[in-house]
Amino acid sequence: MLKTLLYTVNHLLQQEKYKVPLAIFKGFRNGAVYGAKIRAPHAFVMTFLFRSGSLEEKLRAILKATYTHSRNLACFVFTYKGLQALQEKLQGRSLQSHSFLAACVGGWLVFGDNNNINSQINMYLLSRILFALSRLAVEKGVVPQPKRDPFPLFATLVWGLVLWLFEYHPHTLQPSLQSSMNYLYHDSNVWHDISDFLVYNKSRTAAHK
Repeated sequence: MLKTLLYTVNHLLQQEKYKVPLAIFKGFRNGAVYGAKIRAPHAFVMTFLFRSGSLEEKLRAILKATYTHSRNLACFVFTYKGLQALQEKLQGRSLQSHSFLAACVGGWLVFGDNNNINSQINMYLLSRILFALSRLAVEKGVVPQPKRDPFPLFATLVWGLVLWLFEYHPHTLQPSLQSSMNYLYHDSNVWHDISDFLVYNKSRTAAHK
């Protein structure tokens, strides 16, 4: 029975006429898996480093963040691939605009909600986009090829600006970045004895108040 079922499923997967819907379904699956893989360890580290509360509350926060990221990415991939396929079917060919429009709709529907997870994902992508557009501008001749590697200047400006914002306008930074920078630059100014100087970031007494 199981062998017959597997044969039927595998035969179905080989059918060219089902390739588009199957690709959309697998995209949904891959989005869910990838979202969980990258969010779970990040949520685990950030929660246990910076979040207070009971173990149960921390685990719930990790599961919620992982589920949200996994669901959103799965839904976006499903929407993007589905709209791409629809446009190609309607116009009879694949165009560059199809990718842009499908992603715009998916971004609006899935990642348009202003929450911490979507904010992190969108800002992560923005940095990659700016890098890619800079390279594309050079490739297309819009911007002349730099005579020297611009990366040192880029790093200088990035770190100068982010620390200036953190020290004088911290409310403008994303909450998880604020937490990380507080840990690095402000918490390191405070200690009471060897325990919260080397072993812990904060004294056990202060942490439980």
